[in-house]
This record gives sequence, structure tokens and C-alpha cells, in this order.
Amino acid sequence: MNAEPTATLWPAKSTAEPLAARLRPTTLDDFHGQHALLKPGTPLRHALESGHPHSMLLWGPPGTGKTTLARMLANRAQAQFIPLSAVTAGIQQVRAAIKQAQTAQASGRKTLLFVDEVHRFNKAQQDGFLPFIEDGTIIFIGATTENPAFALVGALLSRCKLYVLESLDQAALAAVLQRGMAQYPDLRLTQPQKRQLLDTADGDARRVLNLLEIAADCAAPSGQLDAAQFAALLSGRNRRFDRGGDHFYHQISALHKAVRGSNPDASLYWFARMLDGGCDPLYLARRLLRIASEDIGNADPRALTLCLNAWDTYARLGSPEGELALAQALLYLACAPKSNALYTALNQVMADIDRDPSYPVPPHLRNAPTKLAKSLGHGKNYRYAHDEPHHYAAGEQYLPPEIADRRYYQPSNQGLEARIGEKLTQLRNLDAQAQKSTNPAPTPEPATS
Repeated sequence: MNAEPTATLWPAKSTAEPLAARLRPTTLDDFHGQHALLKPGTPLRHALESGHPHSMLLWGPPGTGKTTLARMLANRAQAQFIPLSAVTAGIQQVRAAIKQAQTAQASGRKTLLFVDEVHRFNKAQQDGFLPFIEDGTIIFIGATTENPAFALVGALLSRCKLYVLESLDQAALAAVLQRGMAQYPDLRLTQPQKRQLLDTADGDARRVLNLLEIAADCAAPSGQLDAAQFAALLSGRNRRFDRGGDHFYHQISALHKAVRGSNPDASLYWFARMLDGGCDPLYLARRLLRIASEDIGNADPRALTLCLNAWDTYARLGSPEGELALAQALLYLACAPKSNALYTALNQVMADIDRDPSYPVPPHLRNAPTKLAKSLGHGKNYRYAHDEPHHYAAGEQYLPPEIADRRYYQPSNQGLEARIGEKLTQLRNLDAQAQKSTNPAPTPEPATS
């Protein structure tokens, strides 16, 4: 990046601030993650390097750098930076910010107005920014964790360039953690403890720094944390899940497609991810009933009855016991299982969910209800199983690539389940054949005399 301006346009950082605030990057050298958005030649990188920001929307999960990028853009442009939160700001705060921007404009100075959680503003409040964006009073940057196609008005979308931020990968999170560790030279975390911090952070840079700060406060004089202290630090893990936003619909889309694709392992995985995130089990019960008609139908009429019975069982038992009945119906839809293998499989997948990071839904399984989602590659190259031979997309992958080889449901050799086991063996043989045809063995070169 080009040389930074000598003046910093926000107050010096106080040691009383949280670690995440003290370590907020001010240059690209210290910013980790979002490589696709910030690689040389991209519009956002150009705006940062040139000092000529444009109005934009930053859409992404918490802790991915939205506020930091807005501050860096203001600093680089030597613009007045006015932050607002749509959670707490009302019409008076917005009017005051616009008046402050107009005063700065009269003296020839730019104003960057940053609105965090902009989706919390209603339609009229969002429309109120439009004339001031158009006449150049403000450079508008809105940050949101919700899908802009649903949460923001079209007029605002048309005036702002959209940038999509992703959760930080493990490498970027590790770099953030290393930078934070430099603030605590006496802290002694083991490598397994560092890995657990990264997994618990779940792609959120702010979260990993907050956990590190608590760890430093709790450490013994030796700089170490014993197993009990560290377990307490990681307790109450809050996995990312938005209960009605994009993450929700991506995951239910993946579950539906996995059942349709006759893959019990992926079906269990996405079912458990949604439960772990706080999805209403009755929503899943309704979805299972829909799948029984949509993707099973009269091929096995018992599926519909079983789903109704599972719904009724959940209503009688409640959570968590009734969730086992819903899982039983789910596996029946994928391959009609009836055995205690269900209990074993569900416990295993729940244990894996608790230990593993939140792997993202592969793009080809993501829900794509809007043009925006389709332009981002959601649903691209998804193979509709009903259009394939045997109603099975041989070689298709429904689990995240990081855990593609896991097998949770292991049918027994009892009753109908023995036939289910034979069916799964046949399907996996089709997968192996498809993979072999996709990646044929190289033809040996003829021997030379």
C-alpha cells in the first residue's frame, strides 16, 4: 500500500479500551482476512490506496473488519469520520450528523458517515440518506450482517457498491491472535489452547481477541491457565446462526438437498447444525413433513406417517428428548432407517459439532432466492438428484469439503435396515465409479527402445 498520511483522524488508543479496540488496524499491513476484496486491482483496495472512497455497503458476519475498513477509508481520505449505530441512533442523531457533514462540506472537507447495523433502520430512515449521498454531503458506508436484498431499500442499494465480507479463515485468525499475544509477553498458552481459541472464535477476529484478553486476566503468575480455567473461558460457546437470515436458509437448503440426494450423513450434519444454532425444532418438523411429500411421496407412503408421528412425539416430549424422534424421521426420509443406530449417530454428530469449527455451507448447496445470491455463485453447479440416473447424483458431495469422508449413520444388519445398508453400499459404489470416471488413471507411456 502507498505511504499512509501522517495525521490520524481519530483519537489515540487508550489502554483502558478493550484489546480488540486497541489493536484495530489502521493500515492494510495489519489487516487480516478478506483477501479477495483487498487484492491489488480491486475497487476496495483502490479506494484505500487512492484516498478516494465511494459510498458502499459492507455485508458480512461480526468481527470480519467492517468498522475497521470504514475507519481506514476515512483516515486515508483525511475525511471527517462520523460513526452511528442504527441500534441506538434516532432521527436527532442522524440530523446532527448531516448538519456536521454540511458544515465540513462548506469548508471543503469530506465526511464519511458510517452506519453500523444499517438494516435496523426502517425504509423511511434509509431513504433519508439518499439526497445527501447524491449531492456529495456524505460518503455513506453502511455495515450489515443481514442480506441487503431483503434488509435494505432498493434506492440505497442502487447508490452504494456492495462488498461481501467472509468469516476469517484459520490462517487469518491465527495472525490476529499472534498480534494480540504480543501485548501479553508473560502469557503462556499451549498450542492446543491456541487452536481451541481459534475454533471457538468461529471466524470472528473481535471474539478471539476478547477471549485472549480474558485469558490474560485469568492467568496465574506463571502466565499459564490450567485445564479447568481454560474450559471455563471457552464455556458458553456462541456459534454463528441468524435464525431467519442467510445462514438459516443456506443450512435448511443444504439439509433439504442432502435428504433429496439420499445422503443420511449430510442430512444429520445440517440437522444438528441448525439445532446447535437455535433453530425451532417445530420448524424442522414442518420441513420434514414437506420433504416427505416433495421428495419421497408414494415411493414410500410410510414416510409421511412417520414424520407426523415424529412431530406429535416432539409436541409431547419437548426438547431435547423429542429431537431424537425428529432425527429418526429425517433418516427415514434419506434411507428409511429404524434402529438404535439413530441414537448413536446423532450423539456422534452432536459431539463433532461441539468440537469442530462452523464449516460454511458449500456454495453449490446454498439457497439462491435472489439475483444477488445467484451472482455470488450460490447454487451454482448443484445437481438435481431427480434428473440423474437412479434418482441419485453419483459423486455429488453434500458435506463440507473439510469433513467429506465422515460417515455418521452406520445401518445395522437387522430387519429393513439390512436392506438400507445394501442400498447405501450400492450408492457409494456409484460414487466411487463416478469419481473414477471423473479422475481416470493416467495412461502409461509406451516404452522407448
